[in-house]
Amino acid sequence: MKEATELLVKDFLDEHPHWSVTAGKLHREYHFRDFTHAFGFMSMVALLAEKENHHPEWSNVYNRVIVDLTTHDVNSITDKDVKLAKAMDRLAGKPLEE
Repeated sequence: MKEATELLVKDFLDEHPHWSVTAGKLHREYHFRDFTHAFGFMSMVALLAEKENHHPEWSNVYNRVIVDLTTHDVNSITDKDVKLAKAMDRLAGKPLEE
């Protein structure tokens, strides 16, 4: 099972070069045009995360959102983290209505 997860993470990182593994967690820093866009992104992700009952570790400073993903139940990266990371990338690419 662990080998399958490691292969899943490797494949994900190969396809998503803005992500890395830092301290055993999927890690990415997003940059947006301004605070409103960063906060809008976080709001969209929060709704999805709550629905999936899988919540990111993150912080926001002005136009920057720093994200770390891990599955706390198993203290490791799982398919839940990869799924959320992919969804976050899709949401980050969507323009906000102004």
